[in-house]
Amino acid sequence: MNANSSSSAPSSPLPPVTVLGLGQMGSALAATLLGAGHPTTVWNRTPGKAAPLAARGARTATDPGEAVAASPLVVACVLDHDALRSALAPHTTSLGGRTLVNLTSGSPEQAEATAEWAASHGARYLDGAIMTTPDGVGDAAMMFLYSGDEAAFEEHRATLAALGDPLLLGPAPGIASLYDTALLGLMWSVFVGWLHGTALVGTEKVDARAYTPVALRWLSGAVTAFVTRYAAQVDAGSYPGDDATVDVQIATVEHLLHAASGRGVDTALPELLKDAMVRARDAGHGSDSFASVIEVLR
Repeated sequence: MNANSSSSAPSSPLPPVTVLGLGQMGSALAATLLGAGHPTTVWNRTPGKAAPLAARGARTATDPGEAVAASPLVVACVLDHDALRSALAPHTTSLGGRTLVNLTSGSPEQAEATAEWAASHGARYLDGAIMTTPDGVGDAAMMFLYSGDEAAFEEHRATLAALGDPLLLGPAPGIASLYDTALLGLMWSVFVGWLHGTALVGTEKVDARAYTPVALRWLSGAVTAFVTRYAAQVDAGSYPGDDATVDVQIATVEHLLHAASGRGVDTALPELLKDAMVRARDAGHGSDSFASVIEVLR
């Protein structure tokens, strides 16, 4: 045998994948898998949406059953959980032995119900959450959250990594959806806080592009350190007020209220923040750290 024969042998082909649903996100998923070299079968309720992917080499299926049968890994991104089960209901015999990865948005309870439904038809199930917009699919820095069948996740980890950084959160099917909603709440809170601050400094003719780098440095430095410290306090249920107590924070938020009201900036956000702090103080946490506010939130 030639010593170089092994190095010149063709590499093993990448495993095939099926994508159900070709909206903006589903199309991005399919295009990314195609670009990574996976033989990709696609299906959409409106067949015309498959044309751009077919032009790039995707196989188009005439119905969900044919699409599912084409691959051991089926990635779904459709309108909702009901739409997924409705599409697959006439074709459940195709699900046996396959892994269904559901990237459709929904609640934890819907994820659990879909996991039970998939298992009843012999499929392994992973529920997922895409923590980016379609243009971020394929970026290794973007998180894709998964929960459910851990063995299935490990088997298909390399394929899922083509879409983004795959993070398994645990075996409970609904936990990825719960993280998704929690992280969206965090995102919206940060957005509104940033916009309120931008409006506030904007009254002094400060541009958003000037304020934002300072805000991001504050978030990535001091605020990140506080959150990391507070996480341990929340888990322990103990809130030593050795940095800044709730009482101090209440006094400080008054400065924000004064600055906003004096400049005609809406005060609903700082009033909301103050309300949570005051409720924590009234519950006996005035001398505790800000992390103690969680006691009035849960």
